[in-house]
Amino acid sequence: MPVPREFVVEADGGSRGNPGPAGYGAVVLDPVSGETLAEAAEYIGVATNNVAEYKGLVAGLKAAHALDPEALVRVRMDSKLVVEQMSGRWKIKHPDMKPLAAEAARVFPPAQVTYEWIPRERNKHADRLANEAMDAGKQGKQWEPSRSTAALDARDEEAARVVGDAAAGAAKARAALVRTGGASAAAAPVVSDAVAGAELLATPAAPSAGWGAPDLGLPATFVLLRHGETVLTPQKRFSGSGGSDPVLSAVGRRQADAVAAALAERGTIQAIISSPLRRCRETADAVAAKLGLGVSIEEGLRETDFAAWEGLTYAEVRERYPDDLEAWLASPKAAPTGGGESFATVARRVAATRDKLLALHQGRTILLVTHVTPVKTLVRLALGAPPESLFRMELSAASLSAVAYYADGNASLRLLNDTSHLR
Repeated sequence: MPVPREFVVEADGGSRGNPGPAGYGAVVLDPVSGETLAEAAEYIGVATNNVAEYKGLVAGLKAAHALDPEALVRVRMDSKLVVEQMSGRWKIKHPDMKPLAAEAARVFPPAQVTYEWIPRERNKHADRLANEAMDAGKQGKQWEPSRSTAALDARDEEAARVVGDAAAGAAKARAALVRTGGASAAAAPVVSDAVAGAELLATPAAPSAGWGAPDLGLPATFVLLRHGETVLTPQKRFSGSGGSDPVLSAVGRRQADAVAAALAERGTIQAIISSPLRRCRETADAVAAKLGLGVSIEEGLRETDFAAWEGLTYAEVRERYPDDLEAWLASPKAAPTGGGESFATVARRVAATRDKLLALHQGRTILLVTHVTPVKTLVRLALGAPPESLFRMELSAASLSAVAYYADGNASLRLLNDTSHLR
């Protein structure tokens, strides 16, 4: 069976008077790229804030259902009341909200939907839609998707235009919602040319239990961020865990700030875990400061130890250690000169780290700030690709990739080397 799609539904409602003239807004988003897939908004006349919020929830779920009734949905709202009631932790007492809550519960099977509270400042898209609906109602009109600018902020207002679609909700080309890019030195000399920023969707082999099994739940999603540039990166020098441990360059710091802004705009990251090396810690700290999260250090995310090759270019290694380099390129079991780590050794370390983090973060979206080899290894293992595929992936500094892991052991590559935020 195919991998189920995943959607994020953000919904809001408002009343100018409570009760007073009211409206709702809802948006369906791709959880990885942040792309707006559908929108809904409506002026509903005189109502309370809570009724408007529930109507927004129903509209958002129906918009997601119209896109794919088999999808897994994460609802995010700034209404603590609606989130707690729909999660079953609070009772629904108000007579106006009971039928709306029941309607929302019928759109998808309960096992396909989870609820998450978010601060109001992270629910701006839906809030703006609700206000657009109320503004239209004040003028005696209804909200029109082709006129909406709710998804556009000051940064991309001139770069994006609404694509109206009254049937499915307006799909937007939200310019560079997740923008990333750059290059790290380790293994950079030997990667082949791939298209930077390529987004891949992979369908794993059909699981024995079937993707529709009720106990699968939401996958754990690893968003993989390669650190920003160091002074060694543009020179394409081997830079692993056995070298000088360089800090970010001025370019690298700007890259870290750019990816931090992009990830903060999306707001899907729930935890940040970093390699112990300084270039990763500095990148992670920039993101953490923007997201208001802490950073955990994971030794298993460090880069390969390139031993005697540390700080050298590919050409210099080829000149000084031609036989060792040839063996390294030919076999994942061959280690760099001087007792470094083979790719087979790194793969075992990364796989063990992956399994540990999956056990701790089931159903969550976490950011792993790491290096070329760990990112490529996680991608390779997710695809079931051979070791030589490591040399056939482009991975730029400050780039984002993403892999989703399901409870039955299947994995899905969602994004590879996205560098759009650096453009």
